[in-house]
Amino acid sequence: MQVSSLNEVKIYSLSCGKSLPEWLSDRKKRALQKKDVDVRRRIELIQDFEMPTVCTTIKVSKDGQYILATGTYKPRVRCYDTYQLSLKFERCLDSEVITFETLSDDYSKIVFLHNDRYIEFHSQSGFYYKTRIPKFGRDFSYHYPSCDLYFVGASSEVYRLNLEQGRYLNPLQTDAAENNVCDINSVHGLFATGTVEGRVECWDPRTRNRVGLLDCALSSVTADSEINSLPTISALKFNGALTMAVGTSTGQVLLYDLRSDKPLLVKDHQYGLPIKSIHFQDSLDLILSADSRIIKMWNKNTGKIFTCLEPEHDINDVCLYPNSGMLLTANETPKMGIYYIPVLGPAPRWCSFLDNLTEELEENPESTVYDDYKFVTKKDLENLGLTHLIGSPLLRAYMHGFFMDIRFYHKVKLMVNPFAYEEYRRDKIRQKIEEARAQRVQLKKLPKVNKELALKLIEEEEEKQKSTLKKKVKSLPNILTDDRFKVMFENPDFQVDEESEEFRLLNPLVSKISEKRKKKLRLLERQQLHEKEEEEEPEGKPSDAESSESSDDEKDWVEEVRKQRRLLQQEEKTKRQERLREDQQTVLKPQFYEIKAGEEFRSFKDSATKQKLMNKTLEDRLKLEAKNGTLSVSDTTVGSKQLTFTLKRSEQQKKQQEAEKLHRQERKTLRRSAGHLKSKNRRGRPFH
Repeated sequence: MQVSSLNEVKIYSLSCGKSLPEWLSDRKKRALQKKDVDVRRRIELIQDFEMPTVCTTIKVSKDGQYILATGTYKPRVRCYDTYQLSLKFERCLDSEVITFETLSDDYSKIVFLHNDRYIEFHSQSGFYYKTRIPKFGRDFSYHYPSCDLYFVGASSEVYRLNLEQGRYLNPLQTDAAENNVCDINSVHGLFATGTVEGRVECWDPRTRNRVGLLDCALSSVTADSEINSLPTISALKFNGALTMAVGTSTGQVLLYDLRSDKPLLVKDHQYGLPIKSIHFQDSLDLILSADSRIIKMWNKNTGKIFTCLEPEHDINDVCLYPNSGMLLTANETPKMGIYYIPVLGPAPRWCSFLDNLTEELEENPESTVYDDYKFVTKKDLENLGLTHLIGSPLLRAYMHGFFMDIRFYHKVKLMVNPFAYEEYRRDKIRQKIEEARAQRVQLKKLPKVNKELALKLIEEEEEKQKSTLKKKVKSLPNILTDDRFKVMFENPDFQVDEESEEFRLLNPLVSKISEKRKKKLRLLERQQLHEKEEEEEPEGKPSDAESSESSDDEKDWVEEVRKQRRLLQQEEKTKRQERLREDQQTVLKPQFYEIKAGEEFRSFKDSATKQKLMNKTLEDRLKLEAKNGTLSVSDTTVGSKQLTFTLKRSEQQKKQQEAEKLHRQERKTLRRSAGHLKSKNRRGRPFH
C-alpha cells in the first residue's frame, strides 16, 4: 500500500503493487507470495479488479453493492460483488462502450451506449434488446418520471427513446452543430446539454422547450489562461436544485448558480487537457474534477485546493463511492485504481477494516523527505563557506550529508557567486552559437579530388543558409559532411571528367560557370598559402553583372549546345582522319586459319552472315525466314496460328538430292522404253 500526502491530507493507494496474470494457477500464486515480498505485502481489496488491456468507464450501483466497469480488449463489462469481494459476472460485447447507466438499484437493468451507434439493454440474465440511433452517440441520461432516454452526439438533435412505449419520440432540436455531454437534475428534472460551441442549453422535458442558454466559452477565459482554440463543453454535473458545474476542453471548471448567467467560480487545472468527470462531495463542500492527468479536490465556495491525486497512468473515468472516502478510477492500464482518503469519509461497510489499518499506520509514522529542503554534502558546505553551521539547527544530519532549507541555500549561493546567472546566460548563448556553427559547412581546405564540385556544393549550402534565415525551412544533410560520400572526394577514380562528351552535352554552360569557380579556386589556393582565415571576394565583375549574366544564360542555352555539338563533330572528324592515316601506314600481313577435320571451308562471308543473323531479334529472323520460304504462317479453323518450318540443306545434300533425282528420271525413261519394245513384239507375233 502506497501512502502520499499533500496539504496534510493522506491518500492511500490500495491498487499499487504487482499484478499477477489470470492464467497463473493458485499453487503458483501461493509460491510467488512466499518468495516475493512485494506480492506478499500488496492489498488485493477486490479479487481480479482489472481489465485485460484498458478500462474505459466505472460506476457503482445505487445500492452500493455492485461495481460495474467496461473495458477492452475484447470489449466487455465486468460486475464485482463488494459483499463477496470478487467478480460476480463478465459479459463480452460486440463493440466498445462509450458510457453506460444502471436503471435499477442493482445490476438487473443496464443500458450501454456503443461506439457503433447501437444501444444495448441488459437484464439480470444477460443480453435483452439492441437498437440503433441515427447518429453516433457521445452521452445519454435517463429521465425517471417519463421513462425517457435522452441521447446526444454528433448531431444537433437530442434523440428521445421512451422505454414505456418502446419507441422513439420527436427529438429536441438544439442550436448547436454537435452535443458532447448531457445531464438531468434529479430534483426538478431540468435537462442540460453541453455543445461543441462552448454553450450549455437547458430544456424542460415537460414542455420540450428550451428554457435557458449559457455561454461558458467566454466565461472560461480569464486573464491568466492561454487559449488557442474555442473551448467546448466536455463535462456537466448538477448538484441540488440550483448548482451546476461545467468542464471545458481547455481544462477549466465553471461553477454556476442556475439563477445567474455568470459563473460563481472558475477553476483552471493548468494542464490544458479536457475535463473528463466532475463529482460533488457534500460533507466537506468539495468538488472533485479530473482530467486525463490529475484529480483535483477543491472547495466550491473559495476555490482553494484541498488535495490532488496524480496516478501513474492516464485517467479515463472517476467514480466516488457514495457516503465514503473511497475513490475508484478507470485508467489506461489493466489495473483499476482504488484510493482511500480518510478525511473525505469513512471506509465503506464491506471494507471497514481499512479504518483500523490506516489508524495503525498513522500511529507509527515513517520519516519522509520534503521538497522544501536541499541535500548537501560536506564538500558543498566547504564551497559555500558554511562548515561552521555543522551541529546547528540550520543543518540536519542525514546519511553522508545534511539537509538545509532550500531558500537559505539559494540565498547563500547568490551571495557566494552573485554573477552565477550572468555566467549561466553566457554559457547558454555560447552553446546556441556553437550549435548553429555545427550545422554549417566547416572546410578549411578543399579536397584533393573534385575541387570544383566541392566548391559548387559550398556555394549551394551558403545559398540555403541565406534562404533558411528568411524562411523557416528544415535543413537537409550536406554531401561534404556525409560519410557515405567521403570517398568521392578522396579516391581519384571518382574524378569528374569535364572533357567527356556526356559532361559537355549535359552541362553546356559549364564553361562560364567553371571560369568563375576556377578564379575562386585560385584565390583559395593563395589564401591557403598565406594562411589567412578570412576569404576575399574574387576580382572581376560586380554582383549586378553576375545576376545579369545568369539571366542571359537562359537565352544563350541553345547556341551553347550547338557550339558544343560542332566541337564534338570536329573532334570526331580529326579522330577518323588519324585512324585512316594509321591504317594506310600499317602493312597488312597474311593470316593463316586452321580448318578442323570433317569441315568444309567456303568463305568468311558465311560466318559473318551467321553472326549477323544471331545478333538479330527473333522477330527479324522469322521475317527473313518467311522471305526465304523456310517458314510459312497459316490460320487454322479454330482461330490459332500454325507455323511450318522447312529445314535448310547444305550444298552436298542438294547435289546428292539432284543426282538421285536424275537417277530416278533415267530409270523411269528406261522402264518406259522397255515397255514400248515389249508391246511392239506382241503386236508383230503371228497367230497359230
